[in-house]
Amino acid sequence: MKPIMEYKDYRQYMRDFYAERKRNSYFTWRKFASLAGFASPAYLKLVCDGETRLSKPGIAKVARAMGLEGFDYTYFALLVKFMNAKNDSEREAVLKEIDHEARMNKIRIVDADAFRYYETPACPVIRELAPVMPGATLGELASKIRQGVTAAEVREILQFLVKTNLLQKNADGTYEQTQKAVKGSKETIPLAIRTMNRKMSELAVRSIIKDPVEERNFSGITMGINKSIYDRIVKEIDAFRKKIINIANECSKIDQVYQMNLQMFPLTDKVSTSESGKDK
Repeated sequence: MKPIMEYKDYRQYMRDFYAERKRNSYFTWRKFASLAGFASPAYLKLVCDGETRLSKPGIAKVARAMGLEGFDYTYFALLVKFMNAKNDSEREAVLKEIDHEARMNKIRIVDADAFRYYETPACPVIRELAPVMPGATLGELASKIRQGVTAAEVREILQFLVKTNLLQKNADGTYEQTQKAVKGSKETIPLAIRTMNRKMSELAVRSIIKDPVEERNFSGITMGINKSIYDRIVKEIDAFRKKIINIANECSKIDQVYQMNLQMFPLTDKVSTSESGKDK
């Protein structure tokens, strides 16, 4: 079996454990449940099939049955907690726990790296800023970031970006970007990006208040549309975003880091045909 740290789904780990044991010995779901101390012989099969959740008291029982100890046990428990979470706020809290535990145990977890990158607005900012300020001190880098970052935070983020190969540190102490993308699981990346979008939107609100109008551009449209028109507009937004990326890539002398948010969201619930009066 793969190390548990490579799993993003506790049910998959349990399924693989079961399959491994079954290959090497007579092993049934009944025996697995009995080994874990459950009265119901079908309970763990139902858990692995996604028909029920592993209960909080059941975590220790199953972990013990699978021989998990130390960080492996902690990671399994956090995977269960993550997948049982009811909302994004709870999932974010679990990912922070995973990141903390991984750093404490000097173990790298890809999902924790991805979440930390997107969850911390200064990460993408410093990734852009450090290469264009060769020889700058930590304090000089911090002073350029308008969101209030300390030199100590800059040091920690630079170390994180180098460790995850999102920045490369050269022999002369300068930094350059790599082509490496931020990777994570299908469960974590959407959550991480939602977190980033929320925090970047909060920075946009602060920019309206703090930044001179010559340095920012805000506009908005309130419009009534349907699903078909919405889909067409989203395609245009995506094409526009790609065009902006190409224009930005033409810049050879970067002197400032900007964030551009493209947002389109509903302001009302859908109106039915009867409510709109079109059937009258």
